[in-house]
Amino acid sequence: MYPEENHAIFLTWGRTLLLKHPMKKLRELQEQDKPREKIAHQGACALSDHELIACIIGRGTVGRDVLQVSRDISRLFSDNPDGITYADLVRIPGVGQGKASQILASMELARRYLRHDEEIRVKVQTPADILPLVADLNGRRQEHFICITLNGANEVIATRTVTVGLLNHSLVHPREVFADAITDRAAAVICVHNHPSGTLEPSSQDLAITRQLKDAGELLGIRLLDHLIVARTGYLSLKERGLL
Repeated sequence: MYPEENHAIFLTWGRTLLLKHPMKKLRELQEQDKPREKIAHQGACALSDHELIACIIGRGTVGRDVLQVSRDISRLFSDNPDGITYADLVRIPGVGQGKASQILASMELARRYLRHDEEIRVKVQTPADILPLVADLNGRRQEHFICITLNGANEVIATRTVTVGLLNHSLVHPREVFADAITDRAAAVICVHNHPSGTLEPSSQDLAITRQLKDAGELLGIRLLDHLIVARTGYLSLKERGLL
């Protein structure tokens, strides 16, 4: 799974096995990075699951910060895809009757008002999840550079072609990649480009633009989750290769 935290190392898809650094507590975050402030300035779609939960429950308890409690609740959701109960919630340290009721009431209200005919957004958990979004790149004789914007839950907001090059050469600038991501209020982006030559090995230019995009994204608060190279022979994830 692509990470929701900058300091998390995911050793397998879909499960956090090792944290490189301890997660910050709410009081340690800069004001603009706190969940409620992020909603005000970026919209709810920019928040991760545990940040949304933190906004719902409001505060933690003695000895347990609201973000610690919300991460435990988020893990409970992940471990129980078929649904959770009141009893499940109150077993979490720091979640009493009030917080459990708030969470379940929020879920029920969302269920009642959710449009059933609304298109379900694609959630990206592995590089393979991206391939159907860029399937038309196979066989292209020019190099296309694609930017996929995602919300805080790693759900696809939009897929756009940023540039089209000549033969196997395409130039792209970070401002072209992040312009629409800012408009989308995206939390992250994934970049994809094709190699008409058929090789999957990244060029020096591929690595350079990846570094530029990563640095620009960190300044803007929009993470670069991955950069994929696709060709008729398959695909290469720079994230999996350890080049991002």
